[in-house]
Amino acid sequence: MTKKYFILGIIGGAIYVLLEMLWRGFSHWTMFLLGAVCFILIGLVNEVFEWDTPLLLQMLCGCAIITSLEFITGCIVNLWLGWDVWDYSRYKFNVLGQISLRSSVGWYFLSLVGIVLDDYIRYRFFGEEKPRYKII
Repeated sequence: MTKKYFILGIIGGAIYVLLEMLWRGFSHWTMFLLGAVCFILIGLVNEVFEWDTPLLLQMLCGCAIITSLEFITGCIVNLWLGWDVWDYSRYKFNVLGQISLRSSVGWYFLSLVGIVLDDYIRYRFFGEEKPRYKII
């Protein structure tokens, strides 16, 4: 089981850094760790909820997970350590410059990729239940 989560973490961390590189042109090593934890926790949504849980609700859970972890990470790496990895202060509806409504909306839609990819990897490589989705 530890090997599975290690592999999922590597995949999630790499995807998070890749997305940042595509979006901002750079990333930070802490974003790899954040992406790994986010991907693992999003994958556990189906462990908590049944498969018939609407995909839109799963996406909302994914958004909440990512936004919460982004806030915690931002408070540590940006506010406490002063590393200035990101700053959302220029966006409306931000909290301490660490999260914003704009970024959360993005995480909502990107969580769909995380949910489906995690489910496929777990099914294909770890013999877990075949994914099935209910939109609403």
